[in-house]
Amino acid sequence: MKQAWVVRAERGGRLYDAFKEKSAIAIGWGEIGSLADLKTRDKIATRVAATWPEWKPQAIAMATGQLHRFRSEMKVGDRVVTYDPGRRVYLVGEVAGDYRWDPSVDVDDPNVRSVKWQGEVSRDLLSARSRNSLGAISTLFQLSVEVIEDLLRALQSQKPAIKDAAAEIAEDDVFKNILEKAIEFTKDRVHALDWSDLQELVAGLLRAMGYKTRVSPAGADRGKDIVASPDGFGFEAPRIVVEVKHRQGAIGAQAIRSFLGGRHPQDKGLYVSTGGFSKDALYEAERASIPLSLMTIDDLVEAVIQNFDRLDIETQQLLPLKRIYWPA
Repeated sequence: MKQAWVVRAERGGRLYDAFKEKSAIAIGWGEIGSLADLKTRDKIATRVAATWPEWKPQAIAMATGQLHRFRSEMKVGDRVVTYDPGRRVYLVGEVAGDYRWDPSVDVDDPNVRSVKWQGEVSRDLLSARSRNSLGAISTLFQLSVEVIEDLLRALQSQKPAIKDAAAEIAEDDVFKNILEKAIEFTKDRVHALDWSDLQELVAGLLRAMGYKTRVSPAGADRGKDIVASPDGFGFEAPRIVVEVKHRQGAIGAQAIRSFLGGRHPQDKGLYVSTGGFSKDALYEAERASIPLSLMTIDDLVEAVIQNFDRLDIETQQLLPLKRIYWPA
């Protein structure tokens, strides 16, 4: 059975016209030289690692996988698609030749295969499901049978797909999936902070919410890591006393009781734990003699995202985030 592939024409479709005019597709990583003698994934991985010794294992694995697919898994007769984002059209064809090293297509993308192009398809003619699938960001990735069939249908008929209500709903699912991944990746970054940076992140969040903060130095802090208040000294109400625990395991009831033991009647309490809280700890917080809020890593990330634009530069640098826009 024929496989189907998307080969991106780089950012902005820079190589789209070259692919079309030269009846070819091409990918980069040209610094490693020709792949002709690198017939296995392991040999390609060794060459990639030797060429870019500073790369992390994940980056090496990503480049290796795409080079190996282009060199060995892609076959003559396979379907291939590339995209021009400026015109919003897909160029559809078939792989017509084996792998070759050929800088004439583009000097920065010398790994080449010949292609017999069959025509262009407007993105507007495709189903929502196909548009979602074609939105992957990899240089090279495989397409499902359903998507290539939709592309071929549109190529032949030049008519839009019949609207599928379920597929249209799937566009919302794509956004939800991206949002969930973004939150999980942000939590990963928070987990990777050391304890002192996490403490500074929490203090920065409180400052973004209108408080002035005093952060305890490393060492015995007598049950508090941060004191937040309107005046910064803890004289004006509300005075929020904060404990920050950066750990894997859940905080238990005894830790909550210990924290509460040193509080004044007018204090407000905030206990931050990246490992969460036990059921007994939640119960202990509910019956506390002062107002006490327990903040999990989910709560912390949500609060940081909501207040990110108000964080000072030093705090933003602890957890850099990028804004993306999605159609409403």
